[in-house]
Amino acid sequence: MIYAEILAGGKGTRMGNVNMPKQFLTLNNKPVIIHTIEKFLLNPDFEKIIVVTPREWINYSKDILQKFIGENDRVVVVEGGRDRNESIMNGIYYIESTFGLFDDDYIVTHDSVRPFLSHRIIKDNIEQVQKYKAVDTVIEAIDTIIESEDGEIISNIPKRSIMYQGQTPQSFHINTLLNYYNKLTDEQKEILTDACKICSLYGEKVSLVKGEVFNIKVTTPYDLKVANAILQEGIAHD
Repeated sequence: MIYAEILAGGKGTRMGNVNMPKQFLTLNNKPVIIHTIEKFLLNPDFEKIIVVTPREWINYSKDILQKFIGENDRVVVVEGGRDRNESIMNGIYYIESTFGLFDDDYIVTHDSVRPFLSHRIIKDNIEQVQKYKAVDTVIEAIDTIIESEDGEIISNIPKRSIMYQGQTPQSFHINTLLNYYNKLTDEQKEILTDACKICSLYGEKVSLVKGEVFNIKVTTPYDLKVANAILQEGIAHD
């Protein structure tokens, strides 16, 4: 089966003085997360759409789902973890306890604050993860990437033509990701904050899916203004 997981565990500290996490802020009269979930609801391939959110925001998440989407047994809210990978795992544990885990199970994970992903990106993730077991959505780097080990002096300038910027979705063969995650030490779990990096660490090939420039992550007040402009101009039509 194919599952979607919407990662809504962030607290939104870069959004400034707001009274709720960024995923619940309003974008064109609807919370950002609702725009994101709606994209996944339009795809019939997903058995379940699992929304992982902080414990204190579970009831609020359920309330806005009821208000904007209504009764829908494809969407479920699950408590998130301390970090991104732990939240992904909590979604997987929900799948395991509810449906069991099978060798043809896959999960498409996506940031709740990237509401403009296209249906093509979702489709490509589903196709590629069934071939490669791990998939990352990326765009080519437009600007030169600078490396600095101390934050003061340039230590390296990589070749831009082989540099990419990561987006989401990131998609995985569930048993493969679970196996690698369970091999990590506690120290590695603290350091390795990206699930694709975990797969790469153990030698798994991670396939690339082409993202879109407008598949932005809403993390700052400026991003929210850009997101409203994208909606108003219809830039992200798919």
